[in-house]
Amino acid sequence: MLLTKRRAAPLTVAEVRRRFRTWRGERPFWAGLFTFQAGLPIIYWPYAHLDLGAVPLALSTTSGAGSLTIGILLMTLGLALWYRPHLRVFAGIAALLLSLVSFPLVNFGGLFLGVASGLIGGSLACAWIPPAAEPPTAAAHHLPTADPTEDSTGGT
Repeated sequence: MLLTKRRAAPLTVAEVRRRFRTWRGERPFWAGLFTFQAGLPIIYWPYAHLDLGAVPLALSTTSGAGSLTIGILLMTLGLALWYRPHLRVFAGIAALLLSLVSFPLVNFGGLFLGVASGLIGGSLACAWIPPAAEPPTAAAHHLPTADPTEDSTGGT
């Protein structure tokens, strides 16, 4: 007996876009993106060594460990918003607090880029409402009306 394996048809670009759009609509995607993005400049600036002509420019201070911790936590919260949307309120409040704490601790919150992105992402996470489980039916939109033959006072 010969068993034939069915090969799955390759996904088209339209199918991939449709699946991504569906996945994105079921979770606070933009909140996760902004929160994840907030961690990048917070981690980068304390460890960056830039040269302006012959003058070395370093923003490294005692905030190295703090920037690494806050940046990794913000990136983790961004991923948590994508893959665990039920944690959106906790992740949003934590992102807001970490972004505010990064302002005095980590070179003005990654030169204002990390703090601004973290505040936007945390706010979006707290404001996001999951989509309804079922779309409302057409009958649910129509409220029952009173029968015009009945007396509105309840008496005869």
